[in-house]
Amino acid sequence: MNSASVAVEPVVADPPRRPRRRPARADVLAIGAYALLGVLVCLNYWVDVQHRVSSHLPTDHSWFEWLFAHGAYSVRHLENPLFTARQNAPDGVNMMANTSLLGVTLPLAPLTLLLGPQVMYALYLGGALAATAGTSYWMLSRHLVRSRGAAFVGGAFLGFAPGIVHHANGQPNFVSNFLLPLIVVRVLRLGEPGRWWRNGIALGVLVAYQIFINEEMLLLTALACLVVVAAYTAQRRRAAWARAGNFLAAGGVGAGLALLLTAYPIWFQFNGPQSYRGLQGGVFHNWGEDLAAFVTFARDTVAGDEAVEQTIGLTEQNTWFGWPLVLVALVALVLLVRRSLAARILAVLVVVFGVAAIGPKVRFDGVETAIDGPWAYVPDDLPLVEMMMPTRLSLVVVAAVGVLLALAWDALSGGGRPPVPAPRTAPDAGAAAPPAARSRRRWLRPIGYAAITLAVLPLFPRPLPAQHVDPPPHFITASGWRPYVPAGRTLVPVPVPSNVHGLPTLRWSALTGQEFPVPGGYFIGPNERGEGVFGAPNRPTSTLIYATMDANRVPPLTGENRRQAVEDLRFWRASVVVLGANPREAVLRELMTALLGPPRRVEDVWLWDVRGLV
Repeated sequence: MNSASVAVEPVVADPPRRPRRRPARADVLAIGAYALLGVLVCLNYWVDVQHRVSSHLPTDHSWFEWLFAHGAYSVRHLENPLFTARQNAPDGVNMMANTSLLGVTLPLAPLTLLLGPQVMYALYLGGALAATAGTSYWMLSRHLVRSRGAAFVGGAFLGFAPGIVHHANGQPNFVSNFLLPLIVVRVLRLGEPGRWWRNGIALGVLVAYQIFINEEMLLLTALACLVVVAAYTAQRRRAAWARAGNFLAAGGVGAGLALLLTAYPIWFQFNGPQSYRGLQGGVFHNWGEDLAAFVTFARDTVAGDEAVEQTIGLTEQNTWFGWPLVLVALVALVLLVRRSLAARILAVLVVVFGVAAIGPKVRFDGVETAIDGPWAYVPDDLPLVEMMMPTRLSLVVVAAVGVLLALAWDALSGGGRPPVPAPRTAPDAGAAAPPAARSRRRWLRPIGYAAITLAVLPLFPRPLPAQHVDPPPHFITASGWRPYVPAGRTLVPVPVPSNVHGLPTLRWSALTGQEFPVPGGYFIGPNERGEGVFGAPNRPTSTLIYATMDANRVPPLTGENRRQAVEDLRFWRASVVVLGANPREAVLRELMTALLGPPRRVEDVWLWDVRGLV
């Protein structure tokens, strides 16, 4: 075995500790470049950070601003962060049963209190992208490749791949992957002799922390690691058997510690107040990856545009590699797979998760075919899998492609095996390569570098699209509401926040530090059958408000409508109803006047003091 193979093959079981100098300058330059990319991606937010949100997922953006405010509120008031009554009053929201990002919002609470949730959101979003690229760079440079250039290319792709940047449009939990490379390294080192206790503890702590960032990405990582271990065992049976004892012992320690640290939060997630069992109708199971998406350029890349969404459809852009990268990746696999164990394992990952991501029906270029996909045979109510979206399995393919790019670049630089098969008369490891092989590498190297560069350059991210959002009324931000909302009562915004109409009024809560509770909201909670649904079950008055907004006219009202309005206000424990500036302001004011009587104009809002009614 030559020295090049040492850098690649043993990583799965027991990466060697090679004493070597690591130039700090290369690491600093890599991290600095990733930080600049993070700023670039969020540039449109920073232009006017107080009044801009994602134009792709504006309500998700507002939800995560609200989450940062929730973390700050929980720390400031020493309240249980696993549950909140500041939204969906009086029932509240189970934060563990939602995407709550507690592992981020709680440690960053002091900064949120200092800077505000809008600044904190934009700052964290770019930082999470850069941090993921940074830990990926560390994993690759310390455990897989010798070339810093190779590690930089792989890290950049793992942190800023099209599928990752797409989720940056309002879903920072899916770009917060900075712990995943560390978890993968720890899993692959579980078999180290004499270190099973330490490795198990490290893995347990990392897994426990990741549960409070994104459980879905943790599940995808666990599935990927399972496939990696199985593929390694199939190819290295003796080595796997020799390490099995340490692997299982360390894995047991890690699993036990993670369970110990997260037992109560996980119990709370599935059994606490406002918990639920699966999503109504298994709505996510139909979201499979379109086969044409693999070779299509994503919208938020320099080669993509918004028109692409009309060709395949408004799906999650989890792969969207573009045809040049797919071609280069296939060529790299063909050239590396025979000589590199890591490349063979990556090939298995690509096939397994690429096929699994297809969903219940095979789709091509936006058209659903009659061919069944793998998810056609997966029950909708299967535990853990019931809320998974098939297309997101392709995020494992994204990771595999990033590592493959690093391997290919490393092979070209001489850090790994040459990307072309060695001649049959190849000398031993210590001998110099024959002149023909050296000549071949000299002309192959620039071609390989150029091919990889030209394949990834079209995927360079563009600043995320953003749209202007009006600030909350001065009545809200200047605490004009305080005399009207005593402790234990709620402020009812019009419209009542929901997953459809929740953007402006949900931000009222976030940007005032959640000082007043609101009914409704943007979350997942149980319906009357205990199934998860988006938002609070509509009450008659909220349904009437939404219908009026959609029709832009007030329907005929009856005494029953007025009675239901009072009953709903009592249920919400309302003390005041507030209508601020809104495109439907006139018709909403007409509706609420017909239900509750004439309002008062207080600063820049219409206000109905309903304490006498409820």
